[in-house]
Amino acid sequence: MDLSKDDLARDLDAAVQTRKELGKEYEAEIVASFLARLDERLDARVEQRVTERLGAAEPVRRTGNPQFKVQVLSLVMGIPLSAIAAESARLPGLIVCWAGIVGINISSARAGRSRERRRDDRY
Repeated sequence: MDLSKDDLARDLDAAVQTRKELGKEYEAEIVASFLARLDERLDARVEQRVTERLGAAEPVRRTGNPQFKVQVLSLVMGIPLSAIAAESARLPGLIVCWAGIVGINISSARAGRSRERRRDDRY
């Protein structure tokens, strides 16, 4: 997906022109459509930067830490889930969404600690 500012400006201009043609009664749908395209662009940009940084980083020795996967997945999925929750249920939806994400991370961290304790007890 092309992430140039010119494309974003063209999309915004198209949304404004569409609003002029269709009138005020379609304004919410036009804005929602533009924001959805903007969200896709942001997701692609974040994904591209994460890929670039992970590619440029020194290779990390794997320690078999499943918590890391949960944390990364939480951050990656938090963006679209936040957008969906905020649009459908506003602030309460956003709070519930992030409370769930935090709860998953806390339970993953606790499970990791208990695995470490059991492993340390064996040695």
